[in-house]
Amino acid sequence: MSSILEQMRGGLIVSCQPVIGGPLDRPDITAAFALAALDGGACGLRIEGIDNLKAVRAVTNVPIIGLIKQDLTDSPVRITPYVEQAEALAASGADIVAFDATDRVRPASISDLIAAIKAGGALAMADCSCIEDGRKAAEMGCEVLGSTMSGYLGGPVPTGPDLELVSALSKCSRFAIAEGRYQKPQDAVEARKHGADAVVVGSAITRPEHITSWFADALSGHSEKRAQ
Repeated sequence: MSSILEQMRGGLIVSCQPVIGGPLDRPDITAAFALAALDGGACGLRIEGIDNLKAVRAVTNVPIIGLIKQDLTDSPVRITPYVEQAEALAASGADIVAFDATDRVRPASISDLIAAIKAGGALAMADCSCIEDGRKAAEMGCEVLGSTMSGYLGGPVPTGPDLELVSALSKCSRFAIAEGRYQKPQDAVEARKHGADAVVVGSAITRPEHITSWFADALSGHSEKRAQ
């Protein structure tokens, strides 16, 4: 097992991805969030965008999962859809490069993405929606499997994490990362109980806009009930 993965085993990976266009959407602020997360005990980081990645890499040597999000007109895939992006992430300091591994129309094949990531000296992380995604990615040589895409391929988004998928991915003989809707410490504990080697938490830590809305919406609903 890679030493990079061993550094993250059993720990918390914090996804420092500001709301696009929001007041915190600056590389220097992303780097500050990353350092704050590390001060709190994170063992790794998940960073979106080349500029953010470079800013974070400049201030820490901890393992970084890098990715690029891009909305396409001809494909629903938006996490590192192009080979050139995978190459750029590896060249900019990502230890692990994440990409959408779902079985959908895409501009670059999964095998080409994995080959580019490995050629750049990084590990490949498949962001999966189901166990079939994970099994195929593992067969192609991906070292890391994440439950990232579960619940995001259409229809209502579930409210909680997909622990069943985490458990299934943990049996693929790869480093399994639980990710997606982990909003409470107990959620992360449950993921570990279900076989996750590490857990990614994002919005609940690094997106004040989302956290604020959870409280504001709850209070608004409470006020409406009292008024009835």
